[in-house]
Amino acid sequence: MATITKKELIDRIAEQTQAKRVVVKKIIQSFLDEIIVELSNNNRLEFRDFGVFETRTRASRVAQNPKTLERVQVPAKRTIKFKMGRLMKQELAKKISLEQPVE
Repeated sequence: MATITKKELIDRIAEQTQAKRVVVKKIIQSFLDEIIVELSNNNRLEFRDFGVFETRTRASRVAQNPKTLERVQVPAKRTIKFKMGRLMKQELAKKISLEQPVE
């Protein structure tokens, strides 16, 4: 599995669209900043066929340090949940069926 960085994504999009790299970088960064703002405001982000981002609150709990076996209180926190959209599900299903060996 390869890791794709934001820089590589910017380079690909700039090449595909023939747009200047600095313009693409600004657009992508603005897009990511807006996602952060909306999620921090507890808003749900829905991108048709791609997926949905939502915030969830995880309840506080008592955990245990595996090394010392000491009990530790873990406070409640907000996390992000992502649910795949239709096109992403289809594309991932295609990739799995192509990777499976035929017997």
